Amino acid sequence: MEIPVTGLMIHSNDPTSDSGHSHDLYITAWDGSPVSVHIHHFSGATSFDAGHDHHYAGKTEPAPSGVPHTHKYFSFTTFNDGHKHEIRGVTGPAMPLPNGGHYHKFKGVTTINGAHPHSHKYSGNTST
Repeated sequence: MEIPVTGLMIHSNDPTSDSGHSHDLYITAWDGSPVSVHIHHFSGATSFDAGHDHHYAGKTEPAPSGVPHTHKYFSFTTFNDGHKHEIRGVTGPAMPLPNGGHYHKFKGVTTINGAHPHSHKYSGNTST
């Protein structure tokens, strides 16, 4: 018996992959019934270190709706003081809102970069 499945595949830089190259699969329909996925926007400013800060913005990777979940995220900071940094991570679990919907908390440390190598801390909440 064949069950039609549709979805999307997103490249993953998962360091635990044996081949060093992997993908995440997000199923959007199973046997003709839609499986809802969603994304969140995120943005903010890093900590002020080495005489400057950076801003960042992006969209999370898709995740299923209506079930406990987290989202992977990735972005680059703005180009300040002659360099930029990479941010990446996984959000915290969904935080329900009183009127429905949810958001996620995220935090981390940027990659090290700059003429005087340094990193920045960042944190925030995704959009709802």
